[in-house]
Amino acid sequence: MKKQHVEVAIIGSGTAGMGAYRAALAHTNSIALIEGGPYGTTCARVGCMPSKLLIAAAESAHHARHSDQFGVRVNAVDIDGKAVMERVRRERDRFVGFVVESVEGFNPDHRIRGYVTFKDDHTLLIDDHTELTADKIVIATGSSPFIPELLSGAGERLIVNDDVFEWQDLPESVFVSGPGVIGLELGQALSRLGVNVTVIGRSDSVGGLSDPEIKRYAQQAFQDEFDLQLNATLEHVNEVSDGVEVTYRNEAGEQVVAVYEYVLAATGRKPNISKLGLENTSLVLSEKGVPLYDELTMQTVMHTTPSHIFIAGDANNDLPILHEAADEGKIAGENAAKFPEVKAGERRTPLGVVFTEPQIAQIGLRFSELESKYGQNYVVGEVSFEGQGRSRVMGKNKGILKLFVDSNTGILLGAEMFGPSAEHIGHLLSWAVQQQLTVEQILGMPFYHPVIEEGVRTAFRDAHDKLIDLELLVEQQTKLESVITA
Repeated sequence: MKKQHVEVAIIGSGTAGMGAYRAALAHTNSIALIEGGPYGTTCARVGCMPSKLLIAAAESAHHARHSDQFGVRVNAVDIDGKAVMERVRRERDRFVGFVVESVEGFNPDHRIRGYVTFKDDHTLLIDDHTELTADKIVIATGSSPFIPELLSGAGERLIVNDDVFEWQDLPESVFVSGPGVIGLELGQALSRLGVNVTVIGRSDSVGGLSDPEIKRYAQQAFQDEFDLQLNATLEHVNEVSDGVEVTYRNEAGEQVVAVYEYVLAATGRKPNISKLGLENTSLVLSEKGVPLYDELTMQTVMHTTPSHIFIAGDANNDLPILHEAADEGKIAGENAAKFPEVKAGERRTPLGVVFTEPQIAQIGLRFSELESKYGQNYVVGEVSFEGQGRSRVMGKNKGILKLFVDSNTGILLGAEMFGPSAEHIGHLLSWAVQQQLTVEQILGMPFYHPVIEEGVRTAFRDAHDKLIDLELLVEQQTKLESVITA
């Protein structure tokens, strides 16, 4: 077995691994970038890019079917499933090619192929060909779909999102377990492409929304379009001769039995750490076997000494989003290279988008986090897009935006949205949160006419009025207290 020593070893060459490599390379040339699977990020291969290709085809079909409101009538929409999936695969491969090209552009002396197992805190066994000792290590092994045991009854017809993008044609029907980001995006897209779809969830969660009113609105909007079953209980999943027989109880307690061509597990993702042999290290692990770590430095925790091991991206089970993985990789790579000097990296305002239609966006503090952090010291500015000018012009006048504002300072804390162009509005709001802008400062910004962003201004005006009302109320209470005291 070959023996080798490096200053920094990076396990995984996905988004976080590439970020760590580039950051570490600025400080040392003694690096090993280790990859056992195919080059290419989760986003490019099986995540954000291929799913958006499928969604784009679905939106095209949906808009053609609903053009009557503009006086434009399309007699029939013919969906060529083979052509749809051929484009998805072709463009997906193009995106993956760019990523592979980037990795293969790294110094070949730094790249090692193979799967890693920790022998001890500093020693990595790579397959059966290399024993690598490293002064510092970055774990960036990514994640893979989590599949509940109950779904295993689907046998060969159980799929995950990775499998969808390998289809040669569209199926007749799909049962989707999980109304999260993946389940909603793929479920709605497949439905719009003519696939009979049922999406089931065991709670009332919809795309991660936490504001009760927006969540109810989104639930109804989706249920008006496809079969979305929330607060449902999945009982049995059995592979049969013509597909998969699924038995569940809906929210009303009624038992439903139906047969689908496939069962899609959209039940979240799990970090790829189970085969790393972390039990052979001094790392402190959570109940799920994930190393404990500092979210600002990416430094893991060891039982005795300051840890020379860092963890980034999906592997730490925190925020499985590309830009977060890239940021974490950069922080981990730089801190690993400069260890024992470790510093907190700059983190961006949380921003999440679900590419359904209407879209979902969550920015900064979510509704569910407000009370624990600010008590009752916040106001909510809101707007409905049902009557918003530009939204009605485009026939996309569905949705609600809520803004969360610190009532003491007037600073924007966060927002939740279900509505048109949420991917763009979410960016504007996240920039405002990161810059700690106040409501008055934002209202002083330009708003063109007619644009959807005018709805955002309406929400800020609502927040501004509530802040004024609150100031007047406090002033009145102060005067009343002074009178009582006198």
